[in-house]
Amino acid sequence: MTSDDGDRPRAVPARATVLLVEDDRALSEMLAGLLREEGYDVDVARDGQRGLHLGLSRAYDLLVVDRGLPVVEGLELLRRLRAKGVLAPVLVLTAQGTVRDRVDGLDAGAEDYLVKPFDVDELLARLRALLRRHADATDVLAAPGGTLDTRRRLVERADCSTVELSRTESDLLAVLARRPRQVFSRDELLERVFDAADTPGSVDTYVHYLRRKLGRDVVRTVRGVGYRLGSL
Repeated sequence: MTSDDGDRPRAVPARATVLLVEDDRALSEMLAGLLREEGYDVDVARDGQRGLHLGLSRAYDLLVVDRGLPVVEGLELLRRLRAKGVLAPVLVLTAQGTVRDRVDGLDAGAEDYLVKPFDVDELLARLRALLRRHADATDVLAAPGGTLDTRRRLVERADCSTVELSRTESDLLAVLARRPRQVFSRDELLERVFDAADTPGSVDTYVHYLRRKLGRDVVRTVRGVGYRLGSL
């Protein structure tokens, strides 16, 4: 394996991860199955406290949140996640559908609001749109010593110099940079960045490549756990 992987096609594209917070067991099981059939990786929480724990301890590309949740109400859950720096797009999926309800949901930090009963095709289309908008909005990310331009795969340093990255190097650094306080296990990074044929050792190899290009502090090793972004 080399670090110069250019534009090689991926055997399996990175799967978007979804946190579904829904207390109705039958509905949550149906939605989780539907989303998995569409290619998403899905975690399910059936109360707001569990949703808060998962939302703060793992990185998700999308959140789907009900409002009338036990323990921590849906909009309060959303406010707490936003206050802790969780930026993943959120779709509120609820039976509370007045104009005031929608306004409250959007003001709490949701990007979209869909009222039950809903059309499955519309739900899936809205989730795809959220993923596209979020990806477009985060082309430039803060990285140690500068910024990462994910579209051009360049790190622009504070001294105005640039460092070109391969696709995998850029994708790996982007995952870490989007959740700068989160520690990712090798398995999590393997699933989110690498091809199906790669092994956990590939993660260590590309961390080495990033450190060689950008300095040892760009990625921090958390012993026994995995990796996180280095000092900003």
